[in-house]
Amino acid sequence: MNFYVLTLFPEMVMGGLQTSITGRAMEKGVISVETLNIRDFSFDKHHHVDDAPYGGGAGMVMQPGPVVDAYENLCGRLSKRPRVIYMTPQGRVFNQTIAKELAEEEDLVFLCGHYEGIDERALELICTDYLSAGDYVLTGGELPAMVMIDCISRLVPGVLNNEVSAEVESFSDNLLEYPQYTRPEIYRDMAVPQVLLSGHHKNIEEWRRRQSIQRTLERRPDLLKEANLSKKEQLYLEELLRQTEEKNKE
Repeated sequence: MNFYVLTLFPEMVMGGLQTSITGRAMEKGVISVETLNIRDFSFDKHHHVDDAPYGGGAGMVMQPGPVVDAYENLCGRLSKRPRVIYMTPQGRVFNQTIAKELAEEEDLVFLCGHYEGIDERALELICTDYLSAGDYVLTGGELPAMVMIDCISRLVPGVLNNEVSAEVESFSDNLLEYPQYTRPEIYRDMAVPQVLLSGHHKNIEEWRRRQSIQRTLERRPDLLKEANLSKKEQLYLEELLRQTEEKNKE
């Protein structure tokens, strides 16, 4: 899978993604990440890419020319117009479902804005998707782009050494992941749950599912509306809800 990032700060993007799992995936050729410096497409002798907004207001706005030219340069090399995702708090909030959808693409372009944003004409000409990392404002789109590339990459076959990992982590079934433990068996008088030491795989799986349900109820109850639960797990959830209600009455 190929990721392309249109940015004013290519070193920031590559510095983050060339490490850990994404870095190893790039070395293996499972994914590729390329940055295009929007400044390289400015005709201004000082490589300016921004100007004051028409109508007045604070800050500066990125000009349409360098942004569109950077994208069209890429299109010329690829002989196609790949999907373009603009990082903006006005977009849909990114989640695991969107990550799975995007992981099906062969090429993805991430457009990172700065200052007060990008001239609307550039967005109308090239953007296909508007995504947000959350309901808050950052100084630029680079960090959200890196987060999304990291998340999407994990769903690309060959990126994770253990392919099961991507299937059982948080949000994969609209449930948060169960608690994890490793050696030592006892740490500061806190013991690993006995079921995990039993070697009984069915009991371990049931314990983990119940822990996921309980943790989701405690920390992200909004996810439970779309959770994929068996009848037995649904009864367990109803019992947890009943206990919670009784506790709140005390």
